[in-house]
Amino acid sequence: MTEPAPPTGWLTRNVKVLCGVSFLQDAASELLYPILPIFLTTVLGAPPAVVGAIEGLAEGAASLTKLAAGRLADRFPRKPLIAAGYGLAALGKLLIALATAWPVVLLARVTDRLGKGLRSAPRDALLVDGVPKSQRGRVFGLHRAADTAGAVVGPLIGLSLYAALDHHLRPLLWIAVIPAVLSVLLTRAVADPARPRPKPAPAPGARHSAPYRSLPARYWRVTALLTLFALANFPDSLLLLRAHQVGLSTVEVFAAYALYNLAYAAASYPAGALSDRLPRRAVYAVGLVFFAIGYLGLAHAHQAWQIFTVLALYGGFNACTDGVGKAWISGIVPDQAQGTAQGVYQGLTGAGVLGAGLWAGLAWGDDGHLPLLVSGTVGAALALALLAYRPGGSDRSPAPTGEARP
Repeated sequence: MTEPAPPTGWLTRNVKVLCGVSFLQDAASELLYPILPIFLTTVLGAPPAVVGAIEGLAEGAASLTKLAAGRLADRFPRKPLIAAGYGLAALGKLLIALATAWPVVLLARVTDRLGKGLRSAPRDALLVDGVPKSQRGRVFGLHRAADTAGAVVGPLIGLSLYAALDHHLRPLLWIAVIPAVLSVLLTRAVADPARPRPKPAPAPGARHSAPYRSLPARYWRVTALLTLFALANFPDSLLLLRAHQVGLSTVEVFAAYALYNLAYAAASYPAGALSDRLPRRAVYAVGLVFFAIGYLGLAHAHQAWQIFTVLALYGGFNACTDGVGKAWISGIVPDQAQGTAQGVYQGLTGAGVLGAGLWAGLAWGDDGHLPLLVSGTVGAALALALLAYRPGGSDRSPAPTGEARP
């Protein structure tokens, strides 16, 4: 089978619309994110272990949902899944605004992440629909840049309103609901091209989309490796808790988090475009170097300027791994299995974050020094392994037929 002729450009209508949707949703999410650990520990009285457990369990719920949503995205229209996913995220933010005890926040975060799990694989499959594999790094890079631009705007809005509202946290929780609802409304502009419908009476044992076992062996090797790393990548809420424990005020935590997201947003598209020209494995390894710098730096930082510097450098981690990882996976599998492949990859790595959040929260102690050291060391070791590894094939330019190279 030959691959369809590539479109005139990679910047499709769906790329533009979904960038806007993600911008609004992330503005809402990241307005909340830097204050959530503080809200949990100082307003609701939750211990640090609960902060890690909430984020870990929320990511675990997202992981399980992604496994199912990826398969659904290859069999059914993707637009309703995307809209429902963003709707659940908006509902989760409403529940946080209503919370008076930390179990309600747990319910809210699980609801929010269930929405993320439902929308992520269908959205990522739709993002690359009709885009040649050689340009998908740009697509995911631009999408991550737009998404993270919202993560810059959100904390800055929160920072200004926190001062204007006499340092009260709860009004910010209600304000975050507004862009979340707007993102749901914008999903109506998503175009979901018609795909061939499965035959009414398929042969016995036939599948409507590629089953898990048909995914290439190389896909499973890459997914296993990135899932292993996810076990060391605990939720960023614990990093912000570390910044607060070092002595940063709530205003400074907002500002530091906005700086981190600014670095992340600025580097996402260049990193994605670079991964279209260089092996994506190498770009991902560079991201792990930034991960190690971030975690080891936070373990040893004790002054505000050090926290700001380390978090700015840490922004390079997600810029070089989030969109690049999705493009890496996208280039390995055939087009008809994009939803399944993204769902399994994102589900398994999300489950790794669940484990990381649980063990890091339990081992946090008074300042989180030990888990930061352990994870930073693991990240550095894996970066060296990826840079030293010389695979038999290239992960830079995918095979033109859409099938993975051996």
